[in-house]
Formats: sequence, structure tokens, C-alpha cells
Amino acid sequence: MKPILLLIVLSCQLSTITQNTISGNVTDAKNNPINGANVYLDETYDGTSTNDKGEFSFKTDEKGTQNLVISFISFEPFIKTADVSSLKNLKIKLRDDVSSLGAVVINAGTFEAGEKAKVTVLKPLDIVTTASALGDVMGALQTLPGTSTVDEDGRLFVRGGEAEETQIFVDGIRVFTPYTPSANNIPSRGRFSPFLFKGISFSTGGYSAEYGQALSGVLQLNTIDEPTEEKTDVSFMTLGLGVGNTQIWENNSFSINTSYINLAPYQEAFPDRNTWKKPVQSLSGEMVYRHKFKNESLLKLYGAFSYTDFDVIQDNINYDEGFYFGLKNRNLYFNTSYKNKFGDNWRIETGFSFTNDHSNLKIMDDLVTDNENSMHFKVKLKKQFSNRFKVSFGSEYFMTNFNEDYITDKNQQYTYRFNNNIFASFIETDIFFSKNLAAKIGLRAENSELLNEFTLSPRTSIAYKVNKNAQFSLAYGQFYQNPKNEYLKFNTDFKAENTSHLISNYQHTKQGQIFRIEAYLKEYKDLVKFDNNRPIFTSNFNNNGSGYAKGLDIFWRQNSKIKNTDYWVSYSYLDTERDYKNYPTTARPNFASKHNLSLVAKHWIADWKSQIGFSYNFTSGRNYTNPNEAGFLNNETKNYNSLSLNWAYLIDQQKILYFSVNNVLGTQNVFGYNYKNSAEPNGNFERQAITPNADRFFFVGFFWTISDNKKTNQLDNL
Repeated sequence: MKPILLLIVLSCQLSTITQNTISGNVTDAKNNPINGANVYLDETYDGTSTNDKGEFSFKTDEKGTQNLVISFISFEPFIKTADVSSLKNLKIKLRDDVSSLGAVVINAGTFEAGEKAKVTVLKPLDIVTTASALGDVMGALQTLPGTSTVDEDGRLFVRGGEAEETQIFVDGIRVFTPYTPSANNIPSRGRFSPFLFKGISFSTGGYSAEYGQALSGVLQLNTIDEPTEEKTDVSFMTLGLGVGNTQIWENNSFSINTSYINLAPYQEAFPDRNTWKKPVQSLSGEMVYRHKFKNESLLKLYGAFSYTDFDVIQDNINYDEGFYFGLKNRNLYFNTSYKNKFGDNWRIETGFSFTNDHSNLKIMDDLVTDNENSMHFKVKLKKQFSNRFKVSFGSEYFMTNFNEDYITDKNQQYTYRFNNNIFASFIETDIFFSKNLAAKIGLRAENSELLNEFTLSPRTSIAYKVNKNAQFSLAYGQFYQNPKNEYLKFNTDFKAENTSHLISNYQHTKQGQIFRIEAYLKEYKDLVKFDNNRPIFTSNFNNNGSGYAKGLDIFWRQNSKIKNTDYWVSYSYLDTERDYKNYPTTARPNFASKHNLSLVAKHWIADWKSQIGFSYNFTSGRNYTNPNEAGFLNNETKNYNSLSLNWAYLIDQQKILYFSVNNVLGTQNVFGYNYKNSAEPNGNFERQAITPNADRFFFVGFFWTISDNKKTNQLDNL
């Protein structure tokens, strides 16, 4: 019996002798001890937790090389591979998990709209509940800083840039003709309904190397990936009617929206300053088909069609019987996109778009037929090597075929055409040095076949989080864009126009409110100049133009302090001058205002079952040339003011009555002046003010949603 007991004692002593003790201390980057971190040998049951001093110690029977794992929430896991006998008195610092909530976000120059955006300044609901926007995405974005109100145009003018300098993308694929065509002094609208989009990214500068051919801004529209329910939406409006439907089956869904607009009844009730031979009528429709594969990849097919037709005579001081303009436009846009995850943290995104835009115009007695076919192919790969390092790269090809046939009143015929094809590649890295410091570095290369030119565009941005709610960002980039079609149809001996962006941003966010202030500087080079009043085939063109834009943008939004009330304020200061087009000297362009202010507010009144809202827009005067005085762009219009109101009344859970009035006070705004082509005998040139076609615009609509849950309505779309 004694020998057996002796053997057991010896075995226990031997086991104790062969065990190893693993010990150490765990802290964060600032040497603060981490209490409660998990410490263990991978694929074993041996381990412990750190104490309030960050210390740990445990014994193990394991031998040889092992993986020691230390993990704690909001920190990256730490793994040390070594012989067990050496895992003693370790000093371990855990790094912040940069993918956790509260990590720094690179956001200089960019506004996000969408419920899932890390920093949201607008939501999809805001696009169509802003009183002055009238359901137009572009109208709502014009209440953000960095944009200039050019009310007679309607398009996006960003930080001293023309509207053509901002490009628009759907699911990452280019839209070549994003606006409905219009006549002089009648604002254009975006072609796309906000009903099919889940989120928006609007960059006023310093944007990713993924995007090119844009000197001033990029607007990215993202369609809904998966609708939540089947429903039908019906709309009856003073301007026309609309219907939408969503169907879901298995891994598929299909959404469609159509609308018909006819302004004849409205103009009978509220005549404007034009003589309409044929009032505006339009037919448009959009559809999205989605298929989700078993491997979680997603295919989306998006299509949009629109047709616009009108004939109008506009009062003009140089035409006794008015200026005649007629338009028939047909636009077809098709977009397909596919995204998938594969391999070890790889992701592919690819897509294709095709646009056909056909217009027949009658300008006085001249006839113009424009036809443009455009395509965009794109493939993008992303690889996440770790939470701290990500790479994306890709290539794309743009193709544009433009044809114009011009027949004069004397039956002289001219044809203008060109092919503008561009190949581009880009690469970009996201580097997170810590939870509070991150950088994005990219390079874009483009080759233009038409201009026979190769360009390189470096892009970089950095962001530093100073505390829980605030961060600073800096961004720099070089941007190129081929000249506009109205120049290329007459001449192709150009270089690409280019600009550089330098942006400094501060942003402070907390629950229910956001404040951001951003300063920027843009330097323009190689802008197009010509020597006629307008570009024609006999013009002498060159790339000797230049310019600059600098300014300050401020945004403040709050939706929690006042019960049921949401409001935001944006202000922009813009200092810009250009020497381009037919400018005889450097001057502030006539579309640019020094000061732009927007105030938007919305309030829900439960007892009335109503949402009421208003938006106020102020713009300081814009330059114009007065030929009765010496100089170029030598005078300034009076300030622009407009107050708009809206009211949505919930008849029942699925029926809404909606009212809105733009410029409710009937402010007499002036956009500039037309002067007589020839002077009076006394040498004075008579003039005519360019004013809105109507002092106010009224809108009434009834919106009805039909769905199984009996609760869904279109209040989110109004």
C-alpha cells in the first residue's frame, strides 16, 4: 500500500513541476489597466480574466508553441505565439477596435443622408418634406451649405462651380443626363423620384479617387436593397397623377413608379408671365428589380424613362412678338449593378449604365436635333486586410456619342458630332492608425481618347477625433473634367479643365444635433475661353482660363430640444472669380452669390394629425453687366428672399392631404437683366428684369397607400 501512495505523491509533484505559469499585465494605449479582459490559450480550457490592475496569472499543462489570446470589447484581439515557458511577466497593450461605434469618420466635404449613415445630416424623409423642394432631390440639397441658389435654373451649383461640374451616380454608376430639360428662366428638376432611394451621399469637394470627371461635386444615390413589404402608392395632384407598386417573392422584389404631369389645368387657374402654346406635359417611370442570391450577393436592375413636351413664347425685350422655344425630349436610362463577397474579406462591385437622350428643339425659326448615347462600365474590388487597413481599386470606361443636326431659318444645314471616350483606373487605401486617427489616400488615372491626354489625380484626407463628439478633418485632391458638349461639338483641340481642392473641417455631433464648419480653397486651371458672345463653330477656343473659389460653410441641425420639432440652418460664404468663356477680365460669375442662407423647420401637431413646415432661403445679389456703365459684370441684383410653407394632414393612417406654397409672400426677386441689343438715340440701352415666371407656386396632392399592414403611408415621402 505504501509504495502506491508514494507513487501518487511523486506523480502529483511531477505534474506540479511540469506545469507552466502564464502571467502578465494588460493596459490600453494610454497605460490604463484593463479590468475583465479574457486571457486564454487558443483551443484549450486554460485561461483567466484580468483584475482591476490589469494583471493576470494562470497555470497550464500545455507544452511547446501555443497561441495566447487576450480580448476585450471595443479593443482589437491580441494574439502572441510563443513557447509556453516564455509567456511570463508579459506587458501587453490592446489597441482600440477602429470598427467599433464611436470611431473616427473621414467626412471632409461630404454630407450623408440615410438612417444607417454614421454621421447623418439629412435623412431620406428630408428630401421630400422640405417645403421649397417640391419633392425634388436637387431642391432639398440646395438647403445644404456649399450650394448656391440659382432659382431660375434649378440645378446644383457647388462652391463656385457651374452645374455641369457636379456629377450624379446611381449605385455607383454615372447618370449622364440627370435633369429634365427646360426653357430659359424655368428651373429644371432631377429626373429621379426619391421613392426608390435608401440613402444619399453628397460631396461638395475632396471626394474619393473612385469618382472622376467632376470639378466641384459628386452626388451618389443608392437604391433600396430589400423592400420590407408589398404595397401600392397612388397620388392625385394639381399637376397630374402617379402610381407606384412593390412586389416581393422569394429572393426577388420589383418596384415601379410612374407619373403623368400636365400643367394646362394649373396654368388656367394660375397664369404665369409666359404664353404657352402647348403647356408642359411629361410622362415618366422608374423600376428596380432585385435578386438576392444564396451567397448573399445582390443583383439590381434599374431603369428610368421620361418624355417631356412643351411650346412656349417668352417675353423678351429684343423680340417684339416674344421669343419662341419648343422642346420634345425623350430620355432612357438603364443601370445594372452587382455586388458580392468572396474569398478572404474580398468584395466585388460592378455595374453598367446606358443613356439615350433625344431632343427636338425649335428656337424661333431654327430647328435643332440632339441625340446622345452614353455608356459607363465599372468594376471595383475591395479587400479588408484588417480593421486598420483596407484597399479598394478598380477601372471604368466612359463612352459618349454626340450628334447634333442644326437647320437655320434659311434652310442651311449643319452637323456636329464627336465621340468622347475615357478610360480610368483608381486605387485607394483606408488606414486607421487608431480609433481616433484615420487617413484615406488615393490616386486616379484617366486617359481621354478625344483629347489624347493622360492625367493623374492624387487624393488624400485625414481625420482626427479630439473627443467623444468632435473631430477635425483635412482633405486635398486634384480633379479633371473634359470640356462641356457645347464646346466639344465645335472643337476638340482642348486639354481637360482641372482644379485642386483643399478642405478643412470641424464637426461636433451628439444625440439629436450636429454642427459642422468647413473652409475650402479651389484653384481652377485650363478653363475654356472663346471670343464670341456664345460658342459657335467659328469661335476661337483655347484653354487659357483660370479662376479660384474659397469660402466657409456652416451647418447646424437639432431635432430633440423642442418637442416634435426638427430644424436646420445652413450658411455659406463664397468668394470666387473666373476668367473663362468670353470674359474680358477676371470677375465673379453671374451664378455665384457671396452669401447663401437656408432655414428649414418641421413640426408635428398630434391633435391636428398634421406636419407643418417652412423653409426660408436668402441669397445676396448676383453680378450682371450694365452696358450703360463702364466695366464687365459691373452691377449687382438685389438680394433674393423666398419663404415657403407646407402642410401634410393625415386623413387616416394611409391617406394624406398635402398643401404647399412656394414664395408665399410673393417677393419680387430679380435674377438679372436683359438689355436691348442696340442703344436708344441718347446712347442708353433699355433693359428688362429677369424675374420668376410666377410670383408664387401652389401645390395640392392626395396620397393614398394600400398595404396589408394598414399602417404604412407616404408621410415619409412628403
